[in-house]
Amino acid sequence: MTLYMKFVSLRPKFIISFMIGVDLFSGAGGLSLGAEMAGVNIKYAVEYDKYAAETYAHNHKNIPIFVEDIRLLSELPSHLYNNHKAKVLMGGPPCQGFSLSNLKTRNKENENNWLFKEFIRITKLWMPDWIVLENVSGILKTEEGFFWEQIINEFEKIGYTISFKLLYATDYGVPQKRHRVFLIGSLHGIQYEFPPIEQNQIAVTVADAISDLPSLPNGANFEKLEYKNNPTSSYARLLRGASKFSTNNFVTKNSELTIKRYSFIPQGGNWENIPKELMANYKDCSRCHTGIYHRLEANKPSTVIGNYRKNMLIHPWEDRGLSVREAARIQSFPDSFEFKGSIGFQQQQVGNAVPPLLAKIVFDKLLSY
Repeated sequence: MTLYMKFVSLRPKFIISFMIGVDLFSGAGGLSLGAEMAGVNIKYAVEYDKYAAETYAHNHKNIPIFVEDIRLLSELPSHLYNNHKAKVLMGGPPCQGFSLSNLKTRNKENENNWLFKEFIRITKLWMPDWIVLENVSGILKTEEGFFWEQIINEFEKIGYTISFKLLYATDYGVPQKRHRVFLIGSLHGIQYEFPPIEQNQIAVTVADAISDLPSLPNGANFEKLEYKNNPTSSYARLLRGASKFSTNNFVTKNSELTIKRYSFIPQGGNWENIPKELMANYKDCSRCHTGIYHRLEANKPSTVIGNYRKNMLIHPWEDRGLSVREAARIQSFPDSFEFKGSIGFQQQQVGNAVPPLLAKIVFDKLLSY
């Protein structure tokens, strides 16, 4: 058990909230959820994708959400200016253009790569006490750091003291080898210090995360199922909470050929373990990425939960893909959090999200100042 698992609670701390927040590019709401767990009272969200916004609204029923292009948002609601509590603006501008695996659009010509300017524009409108911006690590290297330097310079021009760091989710109790860069800015000259990493901690594993979830067939389509057994780890117990059923038990239906390929892959293996005669439809399978047809290892943290349907990410001990709920567990979403839309949209929402427990730790430290 990690230091962070010992003291974490998934209950939002609205009763003792000293800070209000606005979440831009909110997605399904992973960053908002982590902030709420720490004690931030989210008052407004902005999300262009209607399916992600549907999920956000379902799980944050009292939070107004602007479901339009952020470039059409000319002003924040008046109640945000009249509130005397400390204020934080948070968000993660679309990151596909900064991904290290997306070489075609990692450049200045990709229009989406400039959406961070909307974050800066809203910052100037509201001038919150704090800003929290997160993104993929590729933003540090895209165009030789051009975008990252632009972002920092713009925030410093309007008076923010900036700190940033690449955080690894496994260091903070999340069972996933995911790393995200977090930028924290203070309007009051505070140099934010990132939470320390506990030395010699035991990493949370895939088995810790999903062993109590129901066994499922290929193509499973069950909104609600009973759990397979009692939680086998403190991590599963935490995310399961008081939930009586497992929801979002949806699995992509793969072809018989794909399922046969799965059967040859051991834990930790990938497409290289598949007999060549079963890969005949690939023109040159030697060019496949090592993450394709990867079977998770039960006793280690997961690989990154990104586009896990496209990558054919395989369940550690069943010959099928991951369910939406299993991926959500690995991302540290509590079972009480339900995803909306078709299975494809749900998978995308989970893969794009900030792990809530990682976000909570960042906001815990922020609220300590």
